[in-house]
Amino acid sequence: MTTSRIALGRRGEALAVQALAQWGYTLIACNWRCQAGEVDLIARRDEVLTFFEVRTRRGAVCGSPEESITPRKRARMEAVARCYLAEHLPDADPSWQLGVIAIVLDVQGRLQRITLYPDLESDGWTLF
Repeated sequence: MTTSRIALGRRGEALAVQALAQWGYTLIACNWRCQAGEVDLIARRDEVLTFFEVRTRRGAVCGSPEESITPRKRARMEAVARCYLAEHLPDADPSWQLGVIAIVLDVQGRLQRITLYPDLESDGWTLF
C-alpha cells in the first residue's frame, strides 16, 4: 500500500471517529485484528455493537466508497466480528451488526460527504 493511500485511510478513520461521536456512538476499538482480518472501528450505540469498515475516496475516479464493499469483503467483515465476539464476549449474546462509513473527499482533500450505514442492510445517514 502506498504512503498516500495509508494517509488517506488514516484521515478517513479520524473523520469517521468524529462522525460516530456526533451520531451518538461510543468508540470501543480501532483497527482490531485477528486471524480472520481487521475491523476499522468497533462502536456501541443503544446497546448494539457495530463493526465498521471505513471507506474513503478522493474524487470519483475509483467509484464510490459504497461500491467497494463486495460480497467477499462483507464475509470477511462478518468473520472478524464473530472472532471479536468470541474473544471479548464469549458468554454474552450481544446485539451486533456490520456497518460502513463512506467518506468522499474532493481532489484537494476537502470533505464532501460522510455517510453512515449502521447496518449493511439499511439506508445511510448523511452527516455532511
